[in-house]
Amino acid sequence: SYFQRCIPTGCLRKRLDKEETERSIIMNRKEFVLNAVSRKQDLVVEVSDRIFDFAETGFHEFETAKLYQQVLEKEGFAVEMGIAGMPTAFKATYGNGKPVVGFLAEYDALPELSQVGGCTERKPVCGENPDGHGCGHNLLGAGTLAAALAVKAYLEENPGKGTVILFGCPSEEKGNGKTIMARDGIFEGVDAALTWHPDTANAVWTTSSLANVSVFFNFKGVTSHAAAAPELGRSALDAAELMSVGVNYLREHIISDARIHYAYRDVGGIAPNVVQGHSRVHYFIRAPKSWQVQEIYKRVIDVAEGAAKMTGTEMTYELYAGLSDFIPNHVLSEVLYEALEEVGGPEFDEADFALAKRFFTETATADELEAKKAAVKKKYGQEAEAFMERPLNTRIEPLVWAGRVLPGSTDVGDASYVMPTAQLTTATATFGTAAHTWQMTAHGNTEIAHKAMLTAGKAMALAGIMLFEDPELVKRAREEWLGETGGVYECPIPDGVGPRLNE
Repeated sequence: SYFQRCIPTGCLRKRLDKEETERSIIMNRKEFVLNAVSRKQDLVVEVSDRIFDFAETGFHEFETAKLYQQVLEKEGFAVEMGIAGMPTAFKATYGNGKPVVGFLAEYDALPELSQVGGCTERKPVCGENPDGHGCGHNLLGAGTLAAALAVKAYLEENPGKGTVILFGCPSEEKGNGKTIMARDGIFEGVDAALTWHPDTANAVWTTSSLANVSVFFNFKGVTSHAAAAPELGRSALDAAELMSVGVNYLREHIISDARIHYAYRDVGGIAPNVVQGHSRVHYFIRAPKSWQVQEIYKRVIDVAEGAAKMTGTEMTYELYAGLSDFIPNHVLSEVLYEALEEVGGPEFDEADFALAKRFFTETATADELEAKKAAVKKKYGQEAEAFMERPLNTRIEPLVWAGRVLPGSTDVGDASYVMPTAQLTTATATFGTAAHTWQMTAHGNTEIAHKAMLTAGKAMALAGIMLFEDPELVKRAREEWLGETGGVYECPIPDGVGPRLNE
């Protein structure tokens, strides 16, 4: 061949030998990870299913945190509970020295999404708990546990290679646990962080996410008889409504990718003949970058102050929560992608495909089903009909850096501002299943979810081992992270604002 003619035989042989050696090393790593996860598979599935049953919402994951503590201590980790002022946050460490590889676990449920697992009709679980894992965080935490256990097994055979830490991160859904952990220095010293999220595809995240702040605006007015003495009243409800009008005009003059949502939490009472003396409105402000959110946030405050002046009321505001945009690290993402390709997609069986078809067809209205079919046809073309018979993703999406921003938000973004971070998804649910729904909850303790969760654990573990064995990758990841952030992190939650533990 031309290649052989252009390269001396000895050089060609050395190159081929090197490639063969590298393939052998990769296969040895892969086999080690597969065996390590297989040995702990039953434990990991049990943890996931028990957390599915606990279904505890943010900052109230007490049984969940206790379970993790028991399991991790029994497995030989040094566990520190109650970090960053959050009773359900933890840090579990094994090994010593550098590099330090962290795995980020989540485990909070969502309100009002209780659902019997594997059931294709809406059927909440019997009992008093109305909540459920509509975002699959029972799987997310257990998948990172699988990765941490496999990496620990590697470090047991290779002492001194480095340190693995499993971070227990509560309340991703409402209270931004990782944001508080990042602000309080919990992630200091970590060289690389890996995590994942349940989904309907097998992929490595190459997209960013929206930063946001969550803030309450309060107006205090003066009550009066609305007919007999309206001139004596100062309506707090009028102030809130004028603020809404002002923000609607503001939308015309902010970037198109920004989002502002609001909900009235207090309208000042139910009597229309009383001038309302108090009101409260809850705002979410989102934008692709944290600095953009902060800029818009200040302008929304100005609007609120203007509404107060127009109505003769007093305005106060209270930051409830906030988080930063996610910065995907290219170097770590490429390592994670290589690991995912080596592990391969989830290996579903015919029972899994049959259940998936039922989920695809039976959990949607006629219009929703048509929309899902259209999405399949757009994505898979000539393969669409076959896929709809077996609507589970087994293939791995290509790694494409398109610069997209997802419309949602995650506090993994704050982690990515203080350490190089990468994350993946695996197909724990049927194609077309939306997050934050009872349908997603219904997948959460099925064999479909278990297999995809373990696939994620294997891929993250393999990526972690690759980092331990090649410190140059860790160095390059950090250099990229420094170039992106400058090593500067401005937390959207100021010092002194603690976790909302009782809400």
